[in-house]
Amino acid sequence: MIASDAGDAQGQKHVAETIRKEFEWLDILFVNAGIVEMRPLDKWDEPAFDRSFNINFKGPLFLIQALLPVFNNPASIVLMTSINVHIGMPNSSVYGATKGALLSLSRTLSGELISRGIRVNAISGGPIATPAYQKLGMGENELKALASQIPARRLGDPAEVAKAVVYFASDESAFTIGSELVLDGGMSNL
Repeated sequence: MIASDAGDAQGQKHVAETIRKEFEWLDILFVNAGIVEMRPLDKWDEPAFDRSFNINFKGPLFLIQALLPVFNNPASIVLMTSINVHIGMPNSSVYGATKGALLSLSRTLSGELISRGIRVNAISGGPIATPAYQKLGMGENELKALASQIPARRLGDPAEVAKAVVYFASDESAFTIGSELVLDGGMSNL
């Protein structure tokens, strides 16, 4: 395991160097580090804004940059974004903006890196059953209420995200470039 602060742009060079030394080449990168802070607009301050953008966008961008010499040809990058890019959820202005920037990055890097044999795609997740909800202070009743708002009537399973990552990383998706797969149980279709 390589310990790293996802929001530390300079620290991403250490991650890339460690990967190069240990493995020589990298075939797949799944960028899933993130922070979810939900606040009304008038409760945001600059340090919290910077923390969200550093972890959710700046760190991933500089990690990809640092890994460019390490990527094999072919290789695949999968960026974890959010359905908050597509829905107007209250209190998610900054979080949605960070994930929107990441989704845009997946599309622009697709055109920039495909000549090097690197495909870039994104997964926009809805409510996935992870510890993030407990960190937000949500208990069992709040999670049940959230699940009731999803057409599938449940939270997504992390294994479902993993299967999507495997698809994007595999030769099965060799012609899939700059795409977004929405995994939200139908929530963004409401």
